[in-house]
Amino acid sequence: MAKALEFIAPDATVQEAATLMGELDVGALPVGSAEDLLGILTDRDILFRVVAEGGDSTRVRVREVMSSSVFSCRDTDTLATAMDIMGAYHVRRLPVLDEAKQVVGWLTLSDVSRRLLLDTDTIRNALGELSASGQDV
Repeated sequence: MAKALEFIAPDATVQEAATLMGELDVGALPVGSAEDLLGILTDRDILFRVVAEGGDSTRVRVREVMSSSVFSCRDTDTLATAMDIMGAYHVRRLPVLDEAKQVVGWLTLSDVSRRLLLDTDTIRNALGELSASGQDV
């Protein structure tokens, strides 16, 4: 989970948002602030709602093309719960909210994949050690 988040203002231009995405090497930005999450702007939003439509990224505002339906998870949720939310709503990124409903992090499908691969390697290594020791597996 990424904890250092850069938010974009809803009145920023899509060009400004795309530049910030490039600088941060991210595919999405939360819109608003940690206290007031208004939406999420993704690279796909820019591609399909601006570029493909022939829009002018220097004139189109983030609020015009952002996804305002925001699905999130809590900082107390399990990884399985977060994965269920991602699957149910077909999203690749989830804002992580604390008890006060403030954004405290950002969970991506890449984060989930890395964790699952790490867990798989841990299990494989443990099984290998058990097998090498002659214990029943």
